Amino acid sequence: MRKGLWIVVLTFGITPLFSQSLEADKKQAVQALDAQLDHFGAIAHEIWGFAELGFQEDQSTALLQKTLTDAGFQVEQGVAGMPTSFIASYGSGKPVIAFLAEFDALADMAQEAVPMQEPIKGQAAGHACGHHLFGTGSVAAAIQVKEWLKKTGTSGTIRLYGTPAEEGGGGKVFMVRGGLFNDVDAVLTWHPSSQNAANASATLAAVGMKFRFHGVAAHAAAGPWRGHSALDGVEAMDVMVNMLREHVTPESRIHYAITNGAKAPNIVPAEAEVYYIIRHPDMNELRDMIQRIIRAAEGAAMGTDTKVDYEYINGYFNVMPNATLASLMHDNLEQVGGVKYNDAERNFALEIMKTYPADKLTPESAMGVEPFKIVEKGGYASTDVGDISWVVPTASMGAATWVPGTIAHSWQAVAAGGTTIGPKGMLVAAKTLTLSAMDLFTHPEVLVKAKGELEERRGKDFKYESLIGDREPPLDYMKLDNR
Repeated sequence: MRKGLWIVVLTFGITPLFSQSLEADKKQAVQALDAQLDHFGAIAHEIWGFAELGFQEDQSTALLQKTLTDAGFQVEQGVAGMPTSFIASYGSGKPVIAFLAEFDALADMAQEAVPMQEPIKGQAAGHACGHHLFGTGSVAAAIQVKEWLKKTGTSGTIRLYGTPAEEGGGGKVFMVRGGLFNDVDAVLTWHPSSQNAANASATLAAVGMKFRFHGVAAHAAAGPWRGHSALDGVEAMDVMVNMLREHVTPESRIHYAITNGAKAPNIVPAEAEVYYIIRHPDMNELRDMIQRIIRAAEGAAMGTDTKVDYEYINGYFNVMPNATLASLMHDNLEQVGGVKYNDAERNFALEIMKTYPADKLTPESAMGVEPFKIVEKGGYASTDVGDISWVVPTASMGAATWVPGTIAHSWQAVAAGGTTIGPKGMLVAAKTLTLSAMDLFTHPEVLVKAKGELEERRGKDFKYESLIGDREPPLDYMKLDNR
C-alpha cells in the first residue's frame, strides 16, 4: 500500500525516492486530464445549455451522477432532503478528501456565447456564475484521483458532494446540519473566476429573511380609513432599517427588495413582503443585527396596525480561511499554470473586454497566477461553503474561466463560459484539485496541521449551530419568485 511506503520512506530518510514517485504520478494525472479536455468540456457545455435554477437542476445533476457512476463511484442521491443533491464516493477508510460540485444557474441571465449582449430567446436562466464548469471540473478531478488511488493502491476515500442551489438556496448548509461532513478530513473546492488564485480568504456571514406584513384591504378612495396597509408596514420597516445603517459597524451590509408591493394603487393592500439579506464578517454581530431588524419589523407592524411574520430563507457562516491547505493548493496551482488562449479565443477576449473597464488587463493576464495571500476577515461575497469551513479544514481557489476583468453574475461571464475559454479554465482547477488531493493522501501530517489550524481559529468550545435553525430546504424558493 502506498500509505505503508510513506512510513518506510520517513523511517529510512529517503524522501527523494518517494517524492520522485509522487511527482511522476502527478505528471501523468495532468496529462490524463489534458487528454480529456474535450470530453469534460462537452459535459460542461451541456449543463450550460440546461441552465437550471436552484433545486430544479434535474438534468444537470443526472448528467454528473451518471458520469461518476460510469467511472466506478458509488452515488447516493437526494441527501439532506434535497432531491437534486448527491454524494459520490470511491475507496475506503481514512483519509477522506472531499470535493464540492455546484450546478445551478441564475435567473434572467440567458446569453449567447458571443462577445456582445445577446440574450437567448425563450431561455429564462444562464450560468452567470459558471457553475456548469464548477460541477464538471470537480467531477473530472474526482475521477482522476480515483484512477490514481486504484492504480497505486493508496488507502483512503475520495468523495464528491453534489451541492444544489448555491444561488440563494444554501444547499451545503443542510448537508452540514445533517452531519454529512463529520468524517471528512479536508475539503478542496474552487470557483470560476477571471483570474487564477488560491488564497486563504474569509467571506461575509449572511442571512436571508422574508418579512410578510398582513393588513386589511379597502377601497383606496371610497374607504381608506377602513383599511390597514401591509405596504405601509413594509415601508415603515425599510425606513427604520435605513436609519439603523448609521448605528452598525462599517463592515455591515444590509440590502433588501420589496418582493410583493401590491398590484393595484386603488386598493389598500392587505399583503406585502420584503426580502432582506444581512451580512457581516463576525457571526455574533450578525446575529445581533438580525434581532435589531426583527424589532424594526415588529415596530413597523405596531405603528401601522398590521401584523408581521418572518421566515429565514438561507443563512451562511463566513468562510474560515485555512492557510495550511490554501498554501498547498497555491503551490500546485503555480505548478499547473494559467490559461493560454488560441487566436480565436484571444480575439473573443479582446472584443468582450471592450464592454467593461479592463484597466491594464490583457488576454494574456489569464496565463498568470496571483501571489498567495491570507485574508483573515472581510471580503464582500457570501457562500454556503462557509458552513463547511467551520467543521472541516477547507481551501478554495479560482480559475480563469472568464476573460480577465469579467465580474461574476454578468452576461460576459455567461458568454465566456459557453466558449472553449471556460473549459480551459475549468481544467486548471481540475488539475490543481487533483494534485492537491494527491498531496493530502500521501502527506497525512498536512491534514493534522490543517485540523489544528481550524480548531485554533474557531475556538475549543465551538459547536455548530446553523443560522437558519431547523427549517427545511426551501425547495420552491425560485418557484415562489415565479421563475
